[in-house]
Amino acid sequence: MTSYTEILYFLIFLPIVILAYYLVPKKYKHVVLLIASYIFFYSISGKLVLWIIFSTLSIHHFGLWFKSEDNKLKEELLVENCNKKLIKEKFKKKRKRILLLAIFIHFGLLVFFKYLPFFSENINVILKLLKVDFRIQLPLIVAPIGISFYTLQALSYIVDVYNKKIEADDCLGRLALYLAFFPTVMEGPIARYSDVANDLWSNKKLEYKNLCFGYQRILFGLMKKIVIANRLNSAVTIIYEGWSFHNDGGIFFLGAVLYTIMLYSEFSGTADVIIGSGEIFGVKIPENFKQPFFSKTISEFWTRWHISLGSWLKDYIFYPVATSAFVKKITTITRKKFGNYFGVLVSTSIAFFLVWLFNGLWHGAGWRYIAFGMYHFMLIFLGNLFEPLSRKITDKLHINRNNYIFKFFQSFKVFLFVCIGELIFRSLGLKASMYMIKNIILNFSVKYIFSNNFYSLGLDIHEIVIVLITIIIMFIIGILKEKNINIRQKISEKHIVIRWAIYYLLIFYIIIFGAYGAGYISLDPIYANF
Repeated sequence: MTSYTEILYFLIFLPIVILAYYLVPKKYKHVVLLIASYIFFYSISGKLVLWIIFSTLSIHHFGLWFKSEDNKLKEELLVENCNKKLIKEKFKKKRKRILLLAIFIHFGLLVFFKYLPFFSENINVILKLLKVDFRIQLPLIVAPIGISFYTLQALSYIVDVYNKKIEADDCLGRLALYLAFFPTVMEGPIARYSDVANDLWSNKKLEYKNLCFGYQRILFGLMKKIVIANRLNSAVTIIYEGWSFHNDGGIFFLGAVLYTIMLYSEFSGTADVIIGSGEIFGVKIPENFKQPFFSKTISEFWTRWHISLGSWLKDYIFYPVATSAFVKKITTITRKKFGNYFGVLVSTSIAFFLVWLFNGLWHGAGWRYIAFGMYHFMLIFLGNLFEPLSRKITDKLHINRNNYIFKFFQSFKVFLFVCIGELIFRSLGLKASMYMIKNIILNFSVKYIFSNNFYSLGLDIHEIVIVLITIIIMFIIGILKEKNINIRQKISEKHIVIRWAIYYLLIFYIIIFGAYGAGYISLDPIYANF
């Protein structure tokens, strides 16, 4: 089992877990979820399940260590004539050392599994340039699937315990279920302990509404993944793998657009399956997408795309850096010289730079991922830098920024910028992405797209029509969501005949128009490797 969109998952594994959850006594329902989670993780990672067990035991220990130190502090403060300020300072330093040790261990494991080959490769390049007769040689390192997701969850838990936002949990099983819960362990969302831990351990009764709503969400996700993403995969693979055989910017731009649509359909579709799976058991998993292509700026886009990662980066990197003594000092200096707006912009850009460097590296060990992060950092920085000028121009020209035409132009601009970013992200390397972007700018034409060569991408007119129809369906649903219309609630209020007619229509749409079997390149879960 390698994906949430496999038949093995949603037609065999998930129903068996639902049945077991339904049959066991109420007090053991959380045990079913815990056992199912470890079986699921073992099925995708084998013996590497030991690493998530180690991570769980380690984080649990660090949480109890904080609790023990807090209790010791209370006891010492009760002693008469004690220097309370000195005692508090001593314990504060010790708590910080404990936190740094926890971060070092877990980020150390992440670096070992994901980034050691990348670092060693670049060190070898430097050594070769310096003509040093030495090369670093590493054994094959296989990273556990989902390590980036559960590592960030584990660190969010321990940092929140350190900051006293939550209390360290004595229950190892509850923490284990939080880190290994099978719907989220492979592709997120990166849930906070305070959001899901109690739901996971509450032994909620299986309800028909949750079961129905959960499978509704799963079907919608499968439609996006199987009908759109799987269908576009062959064309995207041909364009990006054959980049050196083309110099037509039009085909590269098409590849950027198709990959952006494919990535969104796969990742958001998988997120729908994940959230629907949690909903079945009464667990409210955080949303990871909120109609990102309706965004008016790149900053807004990243509050709607991969929301859980953006939220994590904001809380655990941006705010700590932006509120640090060093950055505060820079803010004070730049405010005096450039005024409030540009003064704050300079200082916060330091935090944004680190956020986007981390964001790029989190997605993968490679220069193209770093370039992807820096690309979005520059877009956000320039957008913030020229925002006052942009507003002055629109005010001077009496352009209504709330006008639908203006909003459409903004969203279209964001979509184009995102497509170029995803081209960097998907390319086979920095050299390939720069070559493709250069040809889009200097050698753009539509000859290839409107020639017979286009059909060599594996997309005929029927395939294109199916993709367009499904995108229109997604777009309409997105508009309704933007208007805060609860579509699933509306469907549930319909007569049972109409309701089930919609369900069967969706099921048969996936079966008939889904891209699977001979002639299609199977699309592996993209974000499971991040």
